Amino acid sequence: MTNRSDRRLAGVVEQDITMQCIDSLGRGHDLETVFSYQRSDPFAVTITFVTHEGDLPWTFSRDLLARGMTEPTGDGDVHVSPSIDQRGRAVVVVELSSPDGHLVTQAYIKDVRQFISRSFALVPEGEESQHMPIDDMILQLLTA
Repeated sequence: MTNRSDRRLAGVVEQDITMQCIDSLGRGHDLETVFSYQRSDPFAVTITFVTHEGDLPWTFSRDLLARGMTEPTGDGDVHVSPSIDQRGRAVVVVELSSPDGHLVTQAYIKDVRQFISRSFALVPEGEESQHMPIDDMILQLLTA
């Protein structure tokens, strides 16, 4: 897949990444995804799984993805850890759990590192709270 254009002016970073879905026998199957990050939701990243039935987004902590490239991390429904694939290449394993099932995926660490670097260029690590739309959130809570 090719990278989507970097829309920094719009406050969005997107990157197409082909992940491997690991089945119960340990075999990998290509899975097209779009990793995205938005300045308006500065603590989160979304992996959208592109399927024939439609797109399936999964949103979780940007910090979790970044830390998971160097050490196993995660609680609950998302776990991220560095690993080596069957061919000896560095990968990031992303495990997702829900009441509907469990999915184990992996992506080349170089692709994930490129995405994370681009997201940090948009909103540096530690500066996320400066980009929180607090006034908009308060307005939404008061009008709900």
